Amino acid sequence: MSGSNKQSISAQELAAAAGMQRRLHGGDNVQSDHVLAAQNTFSEMKKRYTALSDDHLDLLFREPRTQYAWQDKEVSEDLLRTLYDLTKMTSTSVNSCPGRFIFLRSEESKERLRPTLTGNNVEKIMGAPVVAIIAHDNAFYERLDQLAPYADLKPMFVDKPAYCEATAFRNGTLQGAQLMMAARALGLDCGPMSGFNNQLVDEEFFAGITVVSNFLCCLGYGDPSRIFQRLPRLEFNEACEFL
Repeated sequence: MSGSNKQSISAQELAAAAGMQRRLHGGDNVQSDHVLAAQNTFSEMKKRYTALSDDHLDLLFREPRTQYAWQDKEVSEDLLRTLYDLTKMTSTSVNSCPGRFIFLRSEESKERLRPTLTGNNVEKIMGAPVVAIIAHDNAFYERLDQLAPYADLKPMFVDKPAYCEATAFRNGTLQGAQLMMAARALGLDCGPMSGFNNQLVDEEFFAGITVVSNFLCCLGYGDPSRIFQRLPRLEFNEACEFL
């Protein structure tokens, strides 16, 4: 941040931000030793950091492909638990964690999904070792007593359905994106897709509750013989600008 940007933030704004951050983490009951331990852990992690190799960047960003067919190779429950343990660390607004995930592993569970699919997505889904339904809970605020126990934040969301839906969708999508990055880091391939009927999925898997589907993501080990050349991407000057 430049010096001019720093000067544009008033002392009152800095105090208000610091006060809210402290409130979220315990207010007057903040344990200074806990805070110090967290700061030390983060600092030590940054000291250990070295830039990822080109191979790692290829694995995570440059070479992953949307998969259409899959090897006959199991994805274990333990690996999916590890995947969630990485996914749950996503930064979300007031630690709201609205993302909800159903991992379809059995043929029976995937058959329940089949009638919701559109276009040519049946093969991709039915052949995948695992299909994750990436969803979010529009009543996420009911868990804020657990997730943000030091501040009463529920009144920010109660009786505000549009605000809740926007917050849940935005942050649940972030969690879904982190799930994909975590999957790649664990050696899995991904086949994200939106070619399905959300309403039918919600009726089948989330009937009578406040959870709604966002997108699907197949997980497993892709069949490289079904990959095509990569389509173009926008260059920096086509998608970005400096102000």
